[in-house]
Amino acid sequence: MKEEEKEQTQITRLDFLKTLWFGLGGLVTIELGGLTVAYLQPHVTEGEFGSIITAGNVDDFPPGSVTHIPNGRFYLSRLQDGGFLALYQRCTHLGCNVPWDQNLGKFVCPCHNSQFTQDGDVLNPPAPRPLDLFPITIENGVIKVNTSKPISRDKINSTDVVYA
Repeated sequence: MKEEEKEQTQITRLDFLKTLWFGLGGLVTIELGGLTVAYLQPHVTEGEFGSIITAGNVDDFPPGSVTHIPNGRFYLSRLQDGGFLALYQRCTHLGCNVPWDQNLGKFVCPCHNSQFTQDGDVLNPPAPRPLDLFPITIENGVIKVNTSKPISRDKINSTDVVYA
């Protein structure tokens, strides 16, 4: 009877190799899953696009000025009345980067000639709506812009403007 028990508890070489390969396959699957999850996580550093950007002091931006903030991918527009808007640099037509033309005093899209005012309103289609905004906070005279999610708007609204 003891020999029958020994035979039942012994594992064959084939069963051992199957178990080993199954275990290694599971380990590799777990490792690849972990790497995939880590790769898909956003890696946002402070001061870069997708985080809060410190644009500067309120006094650094004279009324009527438009300043490009390249690391934030937006233009900080200070209106004549002293209010601020952070305008996303992407055209609302097809997403081209829209530069500010200082000589013309407006944003002009190089792709399809959409044009926008200093507050982002559409002057010349085919852009269907005004430029998107980023939220602005002003703390102790310092302007901070949250670039994590653009605010889409269908029309210009006076409540979009932030004052110091």
